[in-house]
Amino acid sequence: MQGRRTLSALGAAAVMTIGLASCSAASGGDGEPPATTFRVAFNQDIDHPQAQALVQLSEELEARTGGQYSLELYTDETLGDQAATIEQVQSGTIDFAMVAGSLLENFDSDFSVVNLPYLYESPEHQMSVLNDREIVGELYDAVLEDNIQVLAAYHGGVRNVYSGAGPVETPADLAGQKIRVIGSDTNVRMMELMGGVGTPMAQGEVYTAIQSGVLDGAENNPLIYSSLSHDEIAPYYSLTQHLMMPDYLIGSPAVWDALDEETKGVFQELLSASVDAELEAFSTAVEEATAAAEEAGATVNEVDVEAFREAVQPLHDERITTDVTRSVYEAIQAARG
Repeated sequence: MQGRRTLSALGAAAVMTIGLASCSAASGGDGEPPATTFRVAFNQDIDHPQAQALVQLSEELEARTGGQYSLELYTDETLGDQAATIEQVQSGTIDFAMVAGSLLENFDSDFSVVNLPYLYESPEHQMSVLNDREIVGELYDAVLEDNIQVLAAYHGGVRNVYSGAGPVETPADLAGQKIRVIGSDTNVRMMELMGGVGTPMAQGEVYTAIQSGVLDGAENNPLIYSSLSHDEIAPYYSLTQHLMMPDYLIGSPAVWDALDEETKGVFQELLSASVDAELEAFSTAVEEATAAAEEAGATVNEVDVEAFREAVQPLHDERITTDVTRSVYEAIQAARG
């Protein structure tokens, strides 16, 4: 077995922020076990539905374990971008992180099967299959050797293209446009098939890159588009609805394995409830974010979805090449409707 794969080197600022230890423990009294607070990295703000779901999970975990366990959420890329926080989970510097599903392709290419465009018919369909160990257990277990444990899949929104060059209605409208995508071969190839030039970049750099002309636009869900004020520099938001990519709460296997079976059971129960709560909150947040973007001057337009769906179909054929990807893909398709 090869040594652990990693995405990127840790930044000095991130190391200074989090110090040398991972979870913190306060001394218990009268022989009680010390209370443990797990550190969780998150790249969005505290109002994001995923952040709120994790805050609620922490409160319930603390209550159910008599104060023994809780989570401390570090928002707004405080601990670094998602690639950096994956490495910190691997090294044991932090305990958990919420990361984009496509980043796990860098550890096992089979993860591309759950990140394909136009794969899910609804957010409910997506969450039901991606949290079903009968369907995805073998896929998720493949990254355990990399010190990554997938604890739960969360809905990450429906992603659409936005640009400063004008509305996008067909793949031809994206010709020559440099569109930011999350860093994975699948996403780069997806944007190529959609007509544009996929350009991986950390999310925190996107605003300046579009503003300066390095990028023409990006693709993301309405929450990110509005909350990061991308409507100011790319006011055309086109409803391509091309991708429903999951986000994963990942952890260190060592941290998970150190929990007793009762605590694991409680944690798993609360994770399941958290996924459902986040999905409901996300729907409301999308409506509010879309209204806010339009109020800020953005133009939201419909597109020829079938033209985009047809354009990216070759990507499905290119990525479904192993027994694992075929099994997962067929199970996802069978769960439609």
